[in-house]
Amino acid sequence: MTIRIVLADDQALLRSTFRLLIDAQPDLEVVAEAADGAEAVAQARAARADVVLMDIRMPGVDGIEATRRITADESLAGVKVLILTTFETDDLVVAALRAGASGYLGKGVDPGDLLEALRTTAAGERLLSPVATTALISRFLSQPEPVPPAARVKLVENLTPREREITSLVATGLSNDEIAGELFISPATVKTHVNRAMMKTGSRDRAQLVIFAYENHLTSSGGSR
Repeated sequence: MTIRIVLADDQALLRSTFRLLIDAQPDLEVVAEAADGAEAVAQARAARADVVLMDIRMPGVDGIEATRRITADESLAGVKVLILTTFETDDLVVAALRAGASGYLGKGVDPGDLLEALRTTAAGERLLSPVATTALISRFLSQPEPVPPAARVKLVENLTPREREITSLVATGLSNDEIAGELFISPATVKTHVNRAMMKTGSRDRAQLVIFAYENHLTSSGGSR
Protein backbone atom coordinates (compact mmCIF):
# COMPACT_ATOMS: atom_id res chain seq x y z
CA MET A 1 0.00 0.00 0.00
CA THR A 2 1.41 3.37 -1.03
CA ILE A 3 1.50 6.15 1.58
CA ARG A 4 0.05 9.36 0.11
CA ILE A 5 1.84 12.53 1.22
CA VAL A 6 1.09 16.24 0.95
CA LEU A 7 4.10 18.59 1.17
CA ALA A 8 3.34 21.89 2.92
CA ASP A 9 6.19 24.41 2.84
CA ASP A 10 6.37 27.96 1.53
CA GLN A 11 9.76 27.32 -0.11
CA ALA A 12 9.33 25.77 -3.55
CA LEU A 13 12.93 24.56 -3.66
CA LEU A 14 12.49 22.58 -0.46
CA ARG A 15 9.25 21.06 -1.71
CA SER A 16 11.01 19.97 -4.91
CA THR A 17 13.86 18.43 -2.91
CA PHE A 18 11.47 16.54 -0.63
CA ARG A 19 9.43 15.36 -3.62
CA LEU A 20 12.49 13.87 -5.32
CA LEU A 21 13.50 12.08 -2.12
CA ILE A 22 10.02 10.75 -1.34
CA ASP A 23 8.96 9.76 -4.84
CA ALA A 24 12.09 7.63 -5.19
CA GLN A 25 10.62 5.25 -2.58
CA PRO A 26 8.32 2.46 -3.80
CA ASP A 27 5.93 2.82 -0.85
CA LEU A 28 5.74 6.64 -0.68
CA GLU A 29 4.15 9.12 -3.07
CA VAL A 30 3.77 12.91 -3.03
CA VAL A 31 0.21 13.54 -4.17
CA ALA A 32 0.05 17.31 -3.67
CA GLU A 33 1.97 20.39 -2.55
CA ALA A 34 0.93 23.46 -0.58
CA ALA A 35 2.63 26.81 -0.02
CA ASP A 36 0.61 27.78 3.07
CA GLY A 37 -1.52 26.26 5.79
CA ALA A 38 -4.91 26.92 4.22
CA GLU A 39 -3.80 25.20 1.03
CA ALA A 40 -2.40 22.30 3.07
CA VAL A 41 -5.81 21.69 4.63
CA ALA A 42 -7.52 21.85 1.24
CA GLN A 43 -4.98 19.54 -0.39
CA ALA A 44 -5.15 17.03 2.48
CA ARG A 45 -8.84 16.68 1.70
CA ALA A 46 -8.69 16.83 -2.10
CA ALA A 47 -5.73 14.47 -2.49
CA ARG A 48 -6.93 11.96 0.13
CA ALA A 49 -3.64 12.22 1.97
CA ASP A 50 -2.33 9.81 4.59
CA VAL A 51 0.32 12.20 5.91
CA VAL A 52 0.89 15.95 5.62
CA LEU A 53 4.55 16.91 5.95
CA MET A 54 4.01 20.34 7.49
CA ASP A 55 6.27 23.36 7.94
CA ILE A 56 5.36 25.76 10.77
CA ARG A 57 6.36 29.20 9.52
CA MET A 58 4.24 29.87 6.44
CA PRO A 59 2.36 32.99 5.28
CA GLY A 60 -1.29 33.37 6.19
CA VAL A 61 -2.38 30.24 8.03
CA ASP A 62 0.70 28.76 9.73
CA GLY A 63 1.46 25.09 10.17
CA ILE A 64 0.16 24.82 13.72
CA GLU A 65 -3.23 26.31 12.85
CA ALA A 66 -3.39 24.12 9.73
CA THR A 67 -2.64 21.09 11.89
CA ARG A 68 -5.42 22.08 14.27
CA ARG A 69 -7.89 22.40 11.38
CA ILE A 70 -6.93 19.01 9.96
CA THR A 71 -7.13 17.12 13.24
CA ALA A 72 -10.43 18.80 14.19
CA ASP A 73 -12.10 17.87 10.89
CA GLU A 74 -13.93 14.55 11.16
CA SER A 75 -13.71 14.06 7.40
CA LEU A 76 -9.90 14.09 7.75
CA ALA A 77 -9.78 11.72 10.71
CA GLY A 78 -7.31 9.39 9.00
CA VAL A 79 -4.83 12.12 8.07
CA LYS A 80 -1.65 12.37 10.17
CA VAL A 81 0.51 15.48 10.43
CA LEU A 82 4.30 15.32 10.68
CA ILE A 83 5.87 18.69 11.50
CA LEU A 84 9.19 19.37 9.78
CA THR A 85 10.65 22.71 10.77
CA THR A 86 13.78 24.70 11.51
CA PHE A 87 12.31 25.74 14.84
CA GLU A 88 12.36 23.22 17.71
CA THR A 89 11.59 25.45 20.69
CA ASP A 90 9.56 24.12 23.59
CA ASP A 91 6.62 26.47 22.93
CA LEU A 92 6.30 25.34 19.32
CA VAL A 93 6.71 21.65 20.14
CA VAL A 94 3.97 21.81 22.76
CA ALA A 95 1.70 23.93 20.53
CA ALA A 96 2.11 21.51 17.62
CA LEU A 97 1.39 18.45 19.73
CA ARG A 98 -1.62 20.08 21.36
CA ALA A 99 -2.87 20.92 17.85
CA GLY A 100 -2.78 17.21 17.08
CA ALA A 101 0.52 16.68 15.26
CA SER A 102 1.71 13.07 15.30
CA GLY A 103 5.38 13.93 14.98
CA TYR A 104 7.89 16.77 15.17
CA LEU A 105 11.26 16.81 13.39
CA GLY A 106 13.93 19.40 12.62
CA LYS A 107 14.95 20.09 9.03
CA GLY A 108 18.45 18.87 9.84
CA VAL A 109 17.15 15.29 9.99
CA ASP A 110 18.92 12.69 7.85
CA PRO A 111 17.02 11.79 4.64
CA GLY A 112 16.68 8.16 5.67
CA ASP A 113 15.29 9.15 9.06
CA LEU A 114 12.76 11.46 7.40
CA LEU A 115 11.52 8.66 5.15
CA GLU A 116 11.20 6.31 8.11
CA ALA A 117 9.40 9.04 10.06
CA LEU A 118 6.79 9.31 7.31
CA ARG A 119 6.19 5.56 7.48
CA THR A 120 6.05 5.60 11.28
CA THR A 121 3.60 8.51 11.30
CA ALA A 122 1.37 6.87 8.68
CA ALA A 123 1.26 3.75 10.86
CA GLY A 124 -0.20 5.83 13.69
CA GLU A 125 2.86 5.97 15.90
CA ARG A 126 4.25 9.09 17.52
CA LEU A 127 7.67 10.41 16.64
CA LEU A 128 9.71 13.30 18.04
CA SER A 129 13.23 14.39 17.26
CA PRO A 130 15.69 14.25 20.20
CA VAL A 131 15.70 18.06 20.34
CA ALA A 132 11.90 18.21 20.35
CA THR A 133 11.72 15.51 23.04
CA THR A 134 14.17 17.44 25.22
CA ALA A 135 12.20 20.64 24.67
CA LEU A 136 8.95 18.94 25.62
CA ILE A 137 10.40 17.38 28.76
CA SER A 138 12.07 20.64 29.80
CA ARG A 139 8.83 22.54 29.34
CA PHE A 140 6.89 20.30 31.70
CA LEU A 141 9.67 19.90 34.27
CA SER A 142 10.11 23.69 34.48
CA GLN A 143 6.47 24.24 35.40
CA PRO A 144 5.15 24.14 38.97
CA GLU A 145 3.62 20.79 39.80
CA PRO A 146 -0.08 21.06 38.97
CA VAL A 147 -2.93 19.50 40.86
CA PRO A 148 -4.69 17.39 38.22
CA PRO A 149 -8.43 18.00 37.85
CA ALA A 150 -10.67 15.24 39.17
CA ALA A 151 -11.43 14.13 35.62
CA ARG A 152 -7.73 13.65 34.85
CA VAL A 153 -7.15 11.77 38.10
CA LYS A 154 -9.96 9.44 37.09
CA LEU A 155 -8.34 8.88 33.68
CA VAL A 156 -5.08 7.89 35.35
CA GLU A 157 -6.89 5.55 37.73
CA ASN A 158 -8.53 3.85 34.76
CA LEU A 159 -5.12 2.67 33.52
CA THR A 160 -3.92 -0.74 34.61
CA PRO A 161 -0.46 -0.96 36.20
CA ARG A 162 0.94 -2.36 32.94
CA GLU A 163 -0.69 0.42 30.90
CA ARG A 164 0.85 3.01 33.24
CA GLU A 165 4.24 1.36 32.91
CA ILE A 166 4.06 1.31 29.13
CA THR A 167 2.73 4.89 28.98
CA SER A 168 5.77 5.91 31.03
CA LEU A 169 8.09 4.21 28.54
CA VAL A 170 6.28 5.75 25.57
CA ALA A 171 6.95 9.16 27.15
CA THR A 172 10.71 8.47 27.11
CA GLY A 173 10.60 8.14 23.32
CA LEU A 174 10.94 4.37 23.09
CA SER A 175 9.37 2.54 20.14
CA ASN A 176 7.09 -0.46 20.58
CA ASP A 177 9.97 -2.81 19.74
CA GLU A 178 12.23 -1.15 22.31
CA ILE A 179 9.53 -1.29 24.99
CA ALA A 180 8.95 -4.95 24.16
CA GLY A 181 12.64 -5.66 24.63
CA GLU A 182 12.75 -3.90 27.98
CA LEU A 183 9.66 -5.61 29.35
CA PHE A 184 10.26 -9.03 27.70
CA ILE A 185 6.89 -9.05 25.94
CA SER A 186 5.95 -9.02 22.26
CA PRO A 187 5.65 -5.79 20.21
CA ALA A 188 2.04 -6.77 19.45
CA THR A 189 1.29 -6.87 23.18
CA VAL A 190 2.90 -3.46 23.63
CA LYS A 191 0.81 -2.06 20.79
CA THR A 192 -2.36 -3.41 22.40
CA HIS A 193 -1.51 -1.76 25.73
CA VAL A 194 -0.61 1.53 24.01
CA ASN A 195 -3.89 1.55 22.08
CA ARG A 196 -5.87 0.86 25.24
CA ALA A 197 -4.02 3.62 27.10
CA MET A 198 -4.75 6.08 24.30
CA MET A 199 -8.42 5.11 24.32
CA LYS A 200 -8.74 5.44 28.10
CA THR A 201 -6.96 8.81 28.23
CA GLY A 202 -8.64 10.28 25.17
CA SER A 203 -5.32 10.60 23.36
CA ARG A 204 -5.61 10.87 19.58
CA ASP A 205 -2.14 9.40 19.07
CA ARG A 206 1.14 8.64 20.83
CA ALA A 207 2.18 12.30 20.88
CA GLN A 208 -0.88 13.21 22.92
CA LEU A 209 -0.25 10.20 25.16
CA VAL A 210 3.21 11.65 25.87
CA ILE A 211 1.64 14.97 26.88
CA PHE A 212 -0.82 13.11 29.12
CA ALA A 213 2.06 11.22 30.74
CA TYR A 214 3.98 14.40 31.55
CA GLU A 215 0.94 16.31 32.73
CA ASN A 216 0.09 13.48 35.12
CA HIS A 217 3.67 12.54 36.05
CA LEU A 218 3.55 9.04 34.61
CA THR A 219 7.26 9.25 33.84
CA SER A 220 10.49 8.33 35.55
CA SER A 221 11.16 12.06 35.95
CA GLY A 222 7.73 12.49 37.51
CA GLY A 223 8.54 9.82 40.06
CA SER A 224 5.76 7.35 39.27
CA ARG A 225 8.01 4.51 38.19
